Amino acid sequence: MVISAKETTSMKLDREVKEKAKKVFKELGLTMGEAVNIFLSQVALQKGLPFEVKIPNDKTKQAIEDARQGVNMEASDINFLSKNSERQN
Repeated sequence: MVISAKETTSMKLDREVKEKAKKVFKELGLTMGEAVNIFLSQVALQKGLPFEVKIPNDKTKQAIEDARQGVNMEASDINFLSKNSERQN
């Protein structure tokens, strides 16, 4: 059995995203370190990010900016979305 050397690394992370991710990892029975090691292993295996990353087109960029500014946004709830989904099927 090969035991790999461990190394401590310091990273600056978005606090809110980190806390949300830690909750998910806890449900999965993983520590933050284990989850990061899984991610890094997949990067090494795939020789790139283990998921698709795209640069948004101009229309998507505008939609993102509008959402950040609350433009063209309307409140809805899960019941509204669920009812509309059923109608389309």
